[in-house]
Amino acid sequence: MVEKFAVIGLGFIGNGIAKKLAERGAEVLAIDNDPDKVDAIKDDVAYAVTLDSTDSKSLIAQNIGDTNGVVLAIGHNFEAALLTAVLLKELGIKRIIVRVANQQQRMILERMGITEIFAPDEEVGDIVAEKLIHPDVKNFLPLPDDYEIIEILTPKKVTNKSINEINLRERYNLNLITIKRIYQEEVNGEQQNVEHIIGVPKGDTVLLETDIIIILGKKNHVDKFIEINK
Repeated sequence: MVEKFAVIGLGFIGNGIAKKLAERGAEVLAIDNDPDKVDAIKDDVAYAVTLDSTDSKSLIAQNIGDTNGVVLAIGHNFEAALLTAVLLKELGIKRIIVRVANQQQRMILERMGITEIFAPDEEVGDIVAEKLIHPDVKNFLPLPDDYEIIEILTPKKVTNKSINEINLRERYNLNLITIKRIYQEEVNGEQQNVEHIIGVPKGDTVLLETDIIIILGKKNHVDKFIEINK
């Protein structure tokens, strides 16, 4: 099934995210209130629309509620981004990922219950697109020659299996770098979840549901591993 995403705000960052999502096979609705920006991307995405994202009727008219998630990449008007985020929450959007410029904006959004927040950097288009396509991806580092290092929550079909059973290298052409595992520890007199790295995992190490595995490989091999085992 083709996943559908909307990107609101088509500046440099939003434009890059929309194109990356389209390249990954997603159906993308690109939105901006500047017709020139919309016109510049119309050939690269499924739909490109000029509208005011703070107008709920306009958003509803574009069936935005049918999307798998919305990226709010409005850069220079935080008030518009905030109002749009409120409308998207009211419309029951499954995932809302919002761009921020500073810690104060992040704090305001977190108090609204929005947890997927990003600040611009060189690879932000790749990172946001990857996390939208694969929600269990926790972190992502693109490398030359189509390689990447990716942190991902243990896929369901390999949970409770040993590294030897999964056979990442032979079956998927991937290399396991390490594992992040959650342990219950006493911190300041209270039991808390604390994350630790399991150095170089052994072949008989069993992957737990809450483990985050860090793997290296070509992007198409990573995608295949995630899709087969989700």
